[in-house]
Amino acid sequence: MKIEDVKKIVVVGAGNMGHQISLQCAIFGFKVVCTDVKEEVLKKAEAFVDKYLPGRVEKGKMTADQAKQIRANISFSSNLQEACKDADYVIEAILEILDLKRKVFADLDKWCPPHTILATNSSFIVSSRIADATKRPGKVCNLHFFNPALVMKLVEVVQGPHTSDETIQISMDLCKKIEKVPVHLKKEVDGFLLNRIFRAIAREAQWILEMGVASVEDIDKACVYGAGHPMGPFRLNDLTGIDLSYIMGMEAFRATGDRSQLPTPSLVEKYVKGEYGEKTGKGWYDYTKKK
Repeated sequence: MKIEDVKKIVVVGAGNMGHQISLQCAIFGFKVVCTDVKEEVLKKAEAFVDKYLPGRVEKGKMTADQAKQIRANISFSSNLQEACKDADYVIEAILEILDLKRKVFADLDKWCPPHTILATNSSFIVSSRIADATKRPGKVCNLHFFNPALVMKLVEVVQGPHTSDETIQISMDLCKKIEKVPVHLKKEVDGFLLNRIFRAIAREAQWILEMGVASVEDIDKACVYGAGHPMGPFRLNDLTGIDLSYIMGMEAFRATGDRSQLPTPSLVEKYVKGEYGEKTGKGWYDYTKKK
């Protein structure tokens, strides 16, 4: 199979990452079905698309005819089995829970045609922990987009020991087709490439806060005005989700037994309170006044 053979893409999970990945693919001509088990999530995703496209027309970023065609390229469904029956490429973008991903990939393996590539958008669960849930390990890989997926150019294409060169080539070509910048990780490594670097920064920032050395605001200012980052680690954490950081930390601890991987007390407190960041209106910063 080659990239020219990829006509239909199915995205599993219509959350913030899933619906933006779906729309990005639809913008560049692919037929896309965005799926989710929750009807309210699907409705919210569809509403986003129906607001986003007219907004781009108003700003002169695309014509009305282009917006109409893009809208025709994307559909939303709660029936994953039906959506997958003629899929060429599947991108899973559900919760970062290994058992749940393995169940979804086992179902995808049963329902998709033999040629279909199955990719996970996971930011830290390597595909080798998922691939053996299928009978097509050579067609399983990580395809990690960054948030927000409509804006961020980078995509990490991670090749596990089971992943075929053909799967990687098609995945790299797919990223280029949708005007992303793919980087090929030739082997699996904890945290992949960019998050491994960012995680070290975020961990140090968290402990500087815990030790009372500096405030959230001043730590972020140091990273922005001193290191030239577009936003500080706490502001970034609010954007990506404090709940995701908590889940990732706990999963890393369970996998390694290394207590240094555990979320810091302040992050745990935010998680318990349900203060996940921008999506809940409050995280390290308060967004209620902004809204």
